[in-house]
Amino acid sequence: MTRQRRVVTAFAAACALAIGGASTASAEDVPSLDQVFNPFVLSTFAQANIAPPENWLPRQPVNDPWYQAPTLDANAKPGTLLKARPSTLQVYGVQPGKVRAWQLMYVTTDFDGSKTVSTGILMIPQDGTKREDRKLVGYSEANDSLAPGCMPSTQWTGGDQMDPSLFSALPPVAQMFGNGWAVMMSDTANDGAPGAKGFSVSQFSGPATLDGLRAAIALSDADLPADIPIGLYGIAGGGVAAGVAAEKQATYAPELNVVGTVLQAMVVDAATFERKADGGIGSGFVFANSLGYAAKYPEIDLDKELTPLGKAMASVFQQSCQQLYLGVPFVPLSALYTNGRPADNPAFERAYRENRMGQLAPKAPVLMTSSRDDFLVPYTDVEELIARYRAGGTAVTVDPSHLGVLDLLNPYHVGADLLGMQNVEWLDTKFKETR
Repeated sequence: MTRQRRVVTAFAAACALAIGGASTASAEDVPSLDQVFNPFVLSTFAQANIAPPENWLPRQPVNDPWYQAPTLDANAKPGTLLKARPSTLQVYGVQPGKVRAWQLMYVTTDFDGSKTVSTGILMIPQDGTKREDRKLVGYSEANDSLAPGCMPSTQWTGGDQMDPSLFSALPPVAQMFGNGWAVMMSDTANDGAPGAKGFSVSQFSGPATLDGLRAAIALSDADLPADIPIGLYGIAGGGVAAGVAAEKQATYAPELNVVGTVLQAMVVDAATFERKADGGIGSGFVFANSLGYAAKYPEIDLDKELTPLGKAMASVFQQSCQQLYLGVPFVPLSALYTNGRPADNPAFERAYRENRMGQLAPKAPVLMTSSRDDFLVPYTDVEELIARYRAGGTAVTVDPSHLGVLDLLNPYHVGADLLGMQNVEWLDTKFKETR
């Protein structure tokens, strides 16, 4: 075995240790470790390369001319593929084999109805799956980052490797690759544009997710059928994007053959999220969530709204990925905003109201897997969202993940639940029902 292969094998073993040993999984609905390190994924390690040293440090897309967006015509059609380039996947210094990837830039619709651009990354396992048998997943990462360079098109090509959303996506995406599915991740932003990203604005991230799928299908090199069965899959911040994409799909992108949507741990309503999580262990994410709205809505003037401490924190957050937010617990919004919590501030009222989930009912079935024990998002919001969807005719399956005290005795089970690994099988059944 060459030194390079030994390093790649060690990387695979480290990943296995990080998500737990297969022998600890006891619940029937939790996939075993060999379903994550499936034969295809193991073959990607066997044909992997170690990234050259010049690629070990993250590259800033703001300095990459490819991310410079062209001027859009007012009549530009959403989903139009503006540019694409083949890319080499790179995760934790390893460049896996047998997966083709492209970075894409495409037209989408902003929250105010204007045309804008988003970037993203399309990944297709080279496993021999026939064109007519291929499936496509719009995977929305648990990415709540504000800064450029934090989004999937950069992450998965050797960008910020410390972001927890990258690690959280690895096991489910490995399962998807093992099933032969193509995976499209929208950045729900132009990741190379300067300035803070409005990651929390669902009326932008929802359409950007759908238009990313349109762009993926439009890429001739990918050779994806126009009617390819599509699944939407989102967790945390990605759950907001995937959920609103599901809500809008029938009217915004009716040509997309969406067969089902998986949602977990998403913020249904920013106002109730703030009131529950303000000042708690996740207070950094609460603050970042509000800054995401401020990045998009012109009536939110942070110079007037923030305290000196708030301005200092915002300046750092807007230039950082979300792992930093984890290190700022227990800071109340009253210490950051001059008028107190944004949820109680008229300056934020329109932004929060317009982006609440549940304004439309998805046409395709939905699996709702948020935890009743979530310490950030009120589960009553999830229950109300389920009721709205069902009242609108959506077939909703409810299978909450588990985060109780006793569940912590089985770390593999908790980890699988948190990452949504148990949900891939449900999506697989929806794909099989379309045959």
